[in-house]
Amino acid sequence: MQIKEKPARGSTPMPDHIMISISDDPKTTMSVTWRTSIDVKHGYVLVREDGANEQKRFDAETDVFESDIDISNMFWAKLTGLKPGTKYYYTCGDDNNRSEEYYFSTQPEGLNKFKFIAISDPQKGRPFYVPDYSKLQSFLKDVLKENPDTRFILTAGDNTDCGQHELQWNGFLSGMKDIAEHLPLMMAVGNHDNRGFKIYEEGHCEGRYYAEPAEFFNKQFKGSYAYNGPENWKTENYSFDYGNVHFCIFGINGPEEVNEWAKEDLSSTDKTWKIGAYHFPIYYSGPELENDDAYPVMRESMEMLDIMFSGHEHNFSRSYPIKNEELFDRPSQGTIHYMLGNANENPPGSRTLAKVWHPAFYPQEEFNQMVAIIEVDGNKMKLTSVLNDGRIVDECVIDKDKDEILPHAVAPIYIQTRLMYKGCDLGLCMAITPPVEKDGVWYAPLATMISFAGGEVLREKGKVTCSIYGHTATFFEDSDIATVDGKDFKLDAKVFRGNCSQLYIPVEGFTKAFGMKWAYAKRNNFISIEHPSEDKPICTQP
Repeated sequence: MQIKEKPARGSTPMPDHIMISISDDPKTTMSVTWRTSIDVKHGYVLVREDGANEQKRFDAETDVFESDIDISNMFWAKLTGLKPGTKYYYTCGDDNNRSEEYYFSTQPEGLNKFKFIAISDPQKGRPFYVPDYSKLQSFLKDVLKENPDTRFILTAGDNTDCGQHELQWNGFLSGMKDIAEHLPLMMAVGNHDNRGFKIYEEGHCEGRYYAEPAEFFNKQFKGSYAYNGPENWKTENYSFDYGNVHFCIFGINGPEEVNEWAKEDLSSTDKTWKIGAYHFPIYYSGPELENDDAYPVMRESMEMLDIMFSGHEHNFSRSYPIKNEELFDRPSQGTIHYMLGNANENPPGSRTLAKVWHPAFYPQEEFNQMVAIIEVDGNKMKLTSVLNDGRIVDECVIDKDKDEILPHAVAPIYIQTRLMYKGCDLGLCMAITPPVEKDGVWYAPLATMISFAGGEVLREKGKVTCSIYGHTATFFEDSDIATVDGKDFKLDAKVFRGNCSQLYIPVEGFTKAFGMKWAYAKRNNFISIEHPSEDKPICTQP
């Protein structure tokens, strides 16, 4: 690739995109990342202890970053042998071009009480080629002014709007200026970080979402984080410790490899808390089951966590502790899924509703910003999600000693089996036609299910034909053979006529016929039916 003319906001001999990160023991190490133009071949960091004049030199590793608009050199220097709980000042660059002096502090020994902030979806487009992250910068500075003891910043992905274009990273890292030089920036990858546009015009999407490494992310940050992820998916997946917390950062690709790596990683830590970050919400609030290709594979590792931070939907929610699709009351019983909202005045990604698994929910329909402030204090953790105007969206305390979450929220347990469609209770419609179990097979009323799914129904004597999600199926009374898209389809049991003369259909057969999935939460006594489609709305209660 040849660059005849430097693009706007391209690299220069002067270091920019300076950030620090945790790639090893935060008590004694710190990593520094920066960028220059290609003509700068070598770089190093000069670091001094607060109050001292003597500087120590750390040479940087370097590699070429060839993007869609520029060719740059990336530099990564790992500062080692530092003293715990100590403030340091540093500069980076080469002999001729050096940054101003910045500062950071190492983690103190025996730290069990500290604070960090978590954000998601700071992405900014429109126009994509000059993304403005100034509001993100202003918001974070205000948060940090109110929380000067913050130790680092954690993201849950979609740091950019189309991360296969360097102009987007230029915008994001410019927005993090005067922040990321002092506080470690620990990023997870989102789908937009692995996305690009063919040209810099709205609507020209290449559709890079899954199954490919996030090249621009990996090239820029491969020396910024612990290189301890799964073999084929490093940088996008990594883990680190801070205080009494172990953090496991999940990428959005390679679920099989990631699951095996994460199981081993989480099994090897003895930290009090295990926290994860994964962009897609596992227990979502929108109409889209976008984790369907990954979560079943990664459930074993993800359910080893105390808390999973996520984003993607541009709204806030907090789940009950969940394990194997059952809802619980106490933190020891499952994983809390905590959706962080959006940090940069982005519009809601989808129509959202509180679901059966959410004791706390906020739609974030306004064009505002949200951050989570997490305070760790030994066996207690306080999580506060707050908007940029100061309104508190949610505040809770997880106490491992008492095994409780305050304020108390008791997961529902139903006497009569309930039916949930995309996490929403079908309610009164099911009062006299509830799901029933016969001989180990769960059945549900066909008419009610189709009404909520929004399908078309043709009722004839002894049979019902319905169309939904691109499939047409006919179910026959007293028969275990249906027709799906013109072909015979074997059900796991016979259709029968039940309450209110409705045809009751085996749930397993119904969901398979229309490409859905289902689960029965035994503890809570409800059936949940879902569909992975990303373009089907939640239907209102008829």
